[in-house]
Amino acid sequence: MLKLFGGARSRASIVQWYLEELEVPYEFVLLDMQAGEHRQPDFLAINPMGKVPVIVDGDFKLWESGAILFYLAQKYAKTPESLEKQAEIYQWILFGNATLGPGIFVEASREKETPKLMSPLNQILGQHKFLLGEEFSVADVAVGSILAYIPMMLKLELSEYPAVLDYIKRLAERPAFQKAMGGRG
Repeated sequence: MLKLFGGARSRASIVQWYLEELEVPYEFVLLDMQAGEHRQPDFLAINPMGKVPVIVDGDFKLWESGAILFYLAQKYAKTPESLEKQAEIYQWILFGNATLGPGIFVEASREKETPKLMSPLNQILGQHKFLLGEEFSVADVAVGSILAYIPMMLKLELSEYPAVLDYIKRLAERPAFQKAMGGRG
């Protein structure tokens, strides 16, 4: 059975949400980060960076939430066959981790980056139910989880972005989201 290693209030909840969406059986291994369990030799043998989330799927070990999301999508979800459509999925996963997350959660850049990121997202989400159209995908987990953290952690005013707010609400109502992330914040 696939194992997901994470800590309380960690990005492992993003991976957990997607596993719940996919209905893939998994074991969640909760590490006590305060006690340094992620810095112990047993865990460092799985991820030498000492970070979570990490999955172990048989003999395969993978860390970094975006890489894990993509792996799970390729293995368990119906993903597009064309390189171009797959690249769009990569684009959104990387955007969530490398652009949206730092832009919103790094205090020094938040004021400048928020409108630059939220305005186009609001426009895109005003045209489609989900990032890639009318179907929920791993892209929505990658980006939607970051957006869902905003009201949980930052309490930013997002009323200028009604389509983003509707999107966050739509995602938060999903049973898999509720199971993995609903109790956070």
